[in-house]
Amino acid sequence: MHEGESLKSAAAKRLTTQGEQWTEMRAAVFDALAGFERPASAYDIAEAVSRSEGRRVAANSVYRILDLFVGANLARRVESANAYVANAHPDCLHDCIFLICDSCGQTVHLDDDSLSGGVRQAAKTAGFTAPRPVIEVRGTCGDCDQD
Repeated sequence: MHEGESLKSAAAKRLTTQGEQWTEMRAAVFDALAGFERPASAYDIAEAVSRSEGRRVAANSVYRILDLFVGANLARRVESANAYVANAHPDCLHDCIFLICDSCGQTVHLDDDSLSGGVRQAAKTAGFTAPRPVIEVRGTCGDCDQD
């Protein structure tokens, strides 16, 4: 698990190892993404980068970079929220299990290869190949459940 500068360095290393460049814009998008405590949309990230860069950054540009990040395992897409989170361990290829609070938006990323392996096996039994399943569980987090 990485955070802060360690996360940024691990992300840059992972991307360059895959033959991509770690540009200033990609670094700015990654910094913005990693700075959010909750999943962020491309528009949220574009706004944050625009503020930090002092110039307008289009969401379309951010989407392209986020697609690259997802493909390189630097970010994960929370499908049901159309949002993204930075991957705290970009060197590891785990399946995604997200627990998403419908009240506050808190999202917890779990790695449980036995659960995702069961999903993969069920898909295989049905004649479907699922190389990287994403599991999203929507509900209420412990903090909101106590309110």
